[in-house]
Amino acid sequence: MAVYFLNLKTFGRANNSSAVSAAAYRAGERIHDERSGRTYDHSERQDVMHKEIVVPSPFSSAELSWAHDRATLWNTAEHAETRKNARVAREYLVALPVELNSEQQVALTRGFAHELSDRYGFALDVTIHAPRDYPGSDPRNFHAHLLATTREVELDGLGPKTRLEWDDARRRASGLGPAVGELLHVRYRWAEAANEALQQAHLGVRIDHRTLRAQGIDREPYPYIPRVAFEMERHGYRSFQAERIREEYQARVAARDKEHRQSAVPEKPKDLEQIRREARENWLRMREGRTKSPQPAAPDRCRDDDLTR
Repeated sequence: MAVYFLNLKTFGRANNSSAVSAAAYRAGERIHDERSGRTYDHSERQDVMHKEIVVPSPFSSAELSWAHDRATLWNTAEHAETRKNARVAREYLVALPVELNSEQQVALTRGFAHELSDRYGFALDVTIHAPRDYPGSDPRNFHAHLLATTREVELDGLGPKTRLEWDDARRRASGLGPAVGELLHVRYRWAEAANEALQQAHLGVRIDHRTLRAQGIDREPYPYIPRVAFEMERHGYRSFQAERIREEYQARVAARDKEHRQSAVPEKPKDLEQIRREARENWLRMREGRTKSPQPAAPDRCRDDDLTR
């Protein structure tokens, strides 16, 4: 069934990652990184179902060949940053409802990408991946990568940083709320967009961006296995980190089940002596209450004129 998943990741100097490398890997292309001099070749990928670059609506009719060329776009993004801890790109990774067909998945992803691009003014490199065919893979794992520039799109290149990159002090000065509110908004909007697509496809399933507790679901959240640990196991190596995460998850599940069983244990039946003792105590309390309660006053006699009113 459809599940909710949206994860945000950043690429830049601080974590020694390359936006060019990320774009080449996700699009399944061969791209040369002009800043580092390295060439990233992922043209052998067979799971890329769809890819396109989305720009803000005001530039939809403009000649933006530089932005629609993947290599040029991400080399431009890398060259635009000079600080040693600069953030070059943001990525929104979303799970696509498996109930939708490929055309519906593309339409959903494209519509969401345009909404984000218009809201923040950045360019989005959109790729949709099919589930990979290897042992242990999930055949329902249709997902989309939305790789966004951290600068606004302009006619001749990338301009200032988007407001997503502003610190909270600058946001307050501009009348905006905390930056975390942007992530909460995007999480909410993805759920809304996906549910609208499911409704238009006449499907009864829905996704929910809220926590399990907020949804009234009493179960332990499924564990998240980091990608490095996941890839180690996929290639036949043992990952102690993944094993530890699963053991901790199973321990939480067992503790929750134990708590539920204890709360569901029926009260031990009372023996005859206990029943007699409680009955006598109740009778004594009732008797004491009668002796202490004031006697009611005698009612007034009815007069003849009261009967005729």
